[in-house]
Amino acid sequence: MRLLKALLSTVIAVALVYALNRSWGVVPALGSFISPFTGFWQNAEKPDQLQAQSLTIGGTKQPVEVLFDSLHIPHVFAQNDHDAYFAQGYLTARDRLWQMEFQTHAAAGRVAEIVGDRATELDRYNRRLGMGFAAEQSVKLMMDDPAIRETLEAYSAGINAYINQLKPAQYPLEYKLLGYAPEPWTPIKCAYFLKYMSGVLALGADDVAMTNILAKYGPEVTNDLFPNYPKHEDPIIPPGTKWDFLPVYYLKSPSNPVPGKNGFALNWPRHDPAIGSNNWAVAATKSATGYPILANDPHLNLSLPSIWYLIQLHTPTLNVMGASMPGSPGVIGGFNQHIAWGETNVGSDVLDFYKIKFKDNTRREYWHDNKWKPVTRRVEVVKIKGRPDLVDTVLYTHHGPVMYEPGQKSFAKNFPVGYAVRWVAHDPANELKCFYLLNRAKNHADYREALTYYGAPAQNFVFADVNKDIAIAPNGRFPLKKKQQGKFLLDGTDPNDDWRAYIPADQNPHVKNPPRGFVSSANQSSTDPTYPYYLNWQFAPHERGSRINQRLTAMQRATVDSIRNLQFDTYNIRAAELLPKLLSHLQSGNLSAAQKQALNTLQQWTYNQTTAELGPTIFVEWEKRFMEALWGDELPDSDSLPLRKPSADRTIRLLEENPNARWFDDVRTPVKETVADIVTQSFRATVDTLTKRHGPQGAGWQWATTKATKISHLARLDALSALNVQVGGGATVVNAITSRTGPSWRLVVELGPMPTGYAALPGGQSGNPGSHYYLNMLETWRKGQLTKLQYLTSPQAPGTYVRWKLN
Repeated sequence: MRLLKALLSTVIAVALVYALNRSWGVVPALGSFISPFTGFWQNAEKPDQLQAQSLTIGGTKQPVEVLFDSLHIPHVFAQNDHDAYFAQGYLTARDRLWQMEFQTHAAAGRVAEIVGDRATELDRYNRRLGMGFAAEQSVKLMMDDPAIRETLEAYSAGINAYINQLKPAQYPLEYKLLGYAPEPWTPIKCAYFLKYMSGVLALGADDVAMTNILAKYGPEVTNDLFPNYPKHEDPIIPPGTKWDFLPVYYLKSPSNPVPGKNGFALNWPRHDPAIGSNNWAVAATKSATGYPILANDPHLNLSLPSIWYLIQLHTPTLNVMGASMPGSPGVIGGFNQHIAWGETNVGSDVLDFYKIKFKDNTRREYWHDNKWKPVTRRVEVVKIKGRPDLVDTVLYTHHGPVMYEPGQKSFAKNFPVGYAVRWVAHDPANELKCFYLLNRAKNHADYREALTYYGAPAQNFVFADVNKDIAIAPNGRFPLKKKQQGKFLLDGTDPNDDWRAYIPADQNPHVKNPPRGFVSSANQSSTDPTYPYYLNWQFAPHERGSRINQRLTAMQRATVDSIRNLQFDTYNIRAAELLPKLLSHLQSGNLSAAQKQALNTLQQWTYNQTTAELGPTIFVEWEKRFMEALWGDELPDSDSLPLRKPSADRTIRLLEENPNARWFDDVRTPVKETVADIVTQSFRATVDTLTKRHGPQGAGWQWATTKATKISHLARLDALSALNVQVGGGATVVNAITSRTGPSWRLVVELGPMPTGYAALPGGQSGNPGSHYYLNMLETWRKGQLTKLQYLTSPQAPGTYVRWKLN
């Protein structure tokens, strides 16, 4: 019996060892993950683990000195540009390798080879979108530029120098968890990363939903509910600005929306209204220092590792500091000794759909401009972990790739057969040249030259310099379109609806030193209707931009603190506009005790969305339920028939000007509802819902608690995320923190003889969850505080730094 037990124990042990050291489908080998020698234990770091050292890694032309400050920000001192970018690649990979590679895998349509079949349709979506085609076009253009080629090659070599020295025990945690290894970095991965960011910021589209509305209600109703310019607006370029150019008008005939008698079933991803940003620059005349002050806080998905990686690069040609993006060399937003700059998203219409008419089922020719034209075929091989490869053939027309064909499953559900996507990111562009020049810019003329190289995603570039100039430019490659071209689906057979040119770069909107003494943007309309070109029919709502402009107009003798406080402003202009109108129609006589208590809270609320307030919890839920009650009966949105609702601005105007409009009647009921009915029913439902979710009104209704801001790990692992971060803000306030989006970093730069920068990240510099520097800036960010950046001019700078030398 003992022998049998011993034999059985041995068999179980051998089987367990075997099972733990092999992968099972998409499940990685757990033995290596939990091993004390190679597993996750090896990824733990202490705050003082980083030690001064001299590293011989090869690849630099001359020694490079690196100083790490107390925030783990590296300050790179190189004797030439090549070595600076090599060091940047090496250091960024050391802290963010998995993040860099995972994002480029996503853009390239290669996630399924890591996580298995559940990512197959996401990979097919990105490949059919033309991400690979777009990256190939751009990397060729970038590599044709000698300075950018050297930058990309040096950055890639630095990343590879780090990868080559890694042993499996040193792999970042996520590689161990997912069971794969890093691969060599090449310049095209940088291009993939730039296309990935274009996708985040410039892929949303309402073309299908708007075409369905046009088919259902006709042009009169469509134009009334979805106007091309809102009633309330405070555009980025101040109204009355004179355009100092002669417009290049092109194709004045109206565009031809594709008729949709039965509607189109395309649930294409729409632009996320919470993805935006704020930036502004205050002129020297409004500053306490006598020099401009610049601020920027880009609003993106809050994620870990942090989206940005702070760094300083010093060579004989530059001394720049700010935020880089892991996967792209140089600094994207920041400052040097002469200028400061930052970006917000423009939201221009740079993606259109064209209905393609094929000659026959072979789909080798399509009809355009009264002739049959050949279709180009691109074979995409999607590798899937644990399964055979999937071979997919993507059809390309001159418009762009045809996304889906009959019988194909779609990541963007129910894509209509035969629609090609025309996207600005398909065209080659050299965005890195823009940032390369901005990093070295000395004045406004340099800034303007740098912007001519920028393609996508279009950004509002704010600028300030030591010459006391300030400026802002909604900038990128804007298609030269007819009015409303792309508001609806387009006819791919008609050459009059083609993209044929771009607005000349020097005619993009721009203003320098406006009389009001500041420039600003918050993703609202770029210009008033006097601008002669069509950029889009819709932009972000006006509220954030209006609030920023209100406060900057009143601000005198601005300081870093007053600018920082504005970044953290939580006053809700939309609530101030909408709530009194809702309350005026509310029938309060038959409310329950809980509903009357909530009404009393709203009546006392001062429209600030701070952490402990109850008012914003009630208002935000009520606004959502009121909009659904008002528009949901006649404009229901579904996968089978995508529609959209009118904007808050249009809804407020309806309440102001036409409270007896037909839209207040719920056509799903036999009775005819009034505005008071809709307002009251939605308010009751709001209070009942909040009570069911959070209990009776009390601490459980506090705004930060109900909003439950979550900073998610890129792999959506809660154990590696920051959950229920207690912070105020909201989608329509300046401090635009929602449950999942918000300021991905905050920056304030005080220009002067020696610039001073202040910043905070919603996380930290390290991508290693076991590091002290993974979340060390989160509390500073949460409180709306900023940390002074150490802008150094010499590697011999006094102070406490960990010093490295790279050879």
